[in-house]
Amino acid sequence: MSMIFFACVVRVRDGLPLSASTDFHFNQDFLECRKRLKALSSILAQYPSRGTAKGRDLNIHFLSSGDIACMAICSSNYSTIMAFCFLEELQWEFAASYDTTSISLASRPYAFLEFDNVIQKVKCHFNCASGSQMKANWEKIEEELKFRPPVQLKLEDTELMNGITNGGHAGVHVEVVPTYRMQRVTPLGILSLVLNIMCGALNLIRGVHLAEYSFQEDHEGIGNVIAFFLPFLACVFQCYLYLFYSSARKVKTFVLFFSVCLCNIYLYGLRNLWQIAFHIGVASLSSYQILTRQLMEKQPDCGV
Repeated sequence: MSMIFFACVVRVRDGLPLSASTDFHFNQDFLECRKRLKALSSILAQYPSRGTAKGRDLNIHFLSSGDIACMAICSSNYSTIMAFCFLEELQWEFAASYDTTSISLASRPYAFLEFDNVIQKVKCHFNCASGSQMKANWEKIEEELKFRPPVQLKLEDTELMNGITNGGHAGVHVEVVPTYRMQRVTPLGILSLVLNIMCGALNLIRGVHLAEYSFQEDHEGIGNVIAFFLPFLACVFQCYLYLFYSSARKVKTFVLFFSVCLCNIYLYGLRNLWQIAFHIGVASLSSYQILTRQLMEKQPDCGV
C-alpha cells in the first residue's frame, strides 16, 4: 500500500526527537525501520538537507533546515516527490509554531508533543488526497529535486554509520537557517517606522550633544548620555524586529519597550511630560506593530 506510515521532527545537532506521529504498527519490518530512523537522526548533521535511505519495502526520507529535520517512513512505492512535499509542509508548520530558542533549550524527548496533531492532519491529507489534487505544485517540487537531488543511502548501513559518527570521524554539514516571509507592511506600520526613526534621531542628537558637554566639563552627566543612547539603540532594533523575522520576538519587543520607558522616566527634567509621553507612545505603537505582524500564510503546497 502506497502511503506515509510515520513522521517525526528531530533536532539536527543531536537527533533529539521533538515531536512524532502516534502510529502503532507492530509489523517487524516497520519496527526495524523505526530503529534505523533513530540511528539516522543522530547523524543528520553530516548530510545535505535532503536525503533518502532506501529499504526493500520501506524508505526513510529526511529534510533538514537550520535546527530541525523532518523525517518520514513511507512505503517504497510512495512517490519521492510527494514525500518531500509532505516534509516541506511539516517543516514550515513547525518553524511557524516554535522559535529557535525553544528548540535549542529543549532538554527532554518529545518536548513539543502537541505538534503531533499537525503531523497527523498533514499525513492524513497526503495519504488520502488524489493525484489530481497534487498536480498544482508537482512540477515545482520535481524541478527542485532535479536541481538539488536528495542524497541516497542504504537503510542497512545507517547503524554502521551511526557507530562511525560516534567515533568522531564524521564531517559536519552546516545548513543555512531559512528566511521566513512576513506579512505585508501596513500604512500604520510605515507610520510607526517613520516615528521610530524620528525618535531615534532625536535621542542620538541629544545624546551626542550632551556627551560633548559632559566630557568637556565633567563626567556627572554620563548617566543621562546613556539614557539617550539606549533608546536610540532600542528604536533601531524595534525597526529591525518589525521588518524582519526573529526568534523570541515577543520577549525582545517587551525588553525594548521597557528600556525606552525606563530611560525616558530617568530623563525627566531634561524632557517635559509631553516629550516623554510622545517617546513612550511611539514605542508602544512600534511594539504593537511588531507583535501583530506575523509570518505570511504559506501558499498551499501540493493541495495541503
